[in-house]
Amino acid sequence: KNKELKEEYISKVLEKYNIDENKPIILQVSRFDKWKDPIGLISIYKSVKQKEDCQLVLVGSMASDDPEGVCVLEDVKEEIKHTKDVYILLNLSDIEVNAIQRAATVVVQNSIKEGFGLTVTEALWKGKPVVGRPVGGLTLQIIPDKNGFLIYGAKKRADKIVWLLRNPEKAKIVGNNAKDFVTKRFLMPGRVHDSLLTIKTMSHIP
Repeated sequence: KNKELKEEYISKVLEKYNIDENKPIILQVSRFDKWKDPIGLISIYKSVKQKEDCQLVLVGSMASDDPEGVCVLEDVKEEIKHTKDVYILLNLSDIEVNAIQRAATVVVQNSIKEGFGLTVTEALWKGKPVVGRPVGGLTLQIIPDKNGFLIYGAKKRADKIVWLLRNPEKAKIVGNNAKDFVTKRFLMPGRVHDSLLTIKTMSHIP
């Protein structure tokens, strides 16, 4: 899911799902769950779309034991009936998710509640600026205004996405900070270092 991919493969995945690789992509990867607030994200997208031509891609998976997910998905489909350039992609392979994350311009995690969002760290690792709410584990993953943005108001999140789309060089700086942050904080060598440091500290306690 996090391996490096050739641009040719990324283009093939976008073509497979009829996504325009020449138009900015706003992406959320998450279950279809009310706590991920996909309906709220669609509203944000509609606001952004009025100012900048872009696409919204919602990548998710459906579990057979989650009837609520089916209801949320149906609500999402109803919400986008008359909205252009919105793509719902279900049950993709890991490498396809990887490709779409790498193709994204901005990644959003619009969750109302969230633990440690693995898909957020995946996006940060791929050098993508992430916009989300300041909730739960997201506050451990995103340093506001450095490697991403944590914003309460939906209008302000929409404004920040527009800003990122209009300022690609600044978005790239944020993305570079994001990858560097994951490299230092969440990869295995860093975890081993922290564990050894803890053991060393504890060994001095009588």
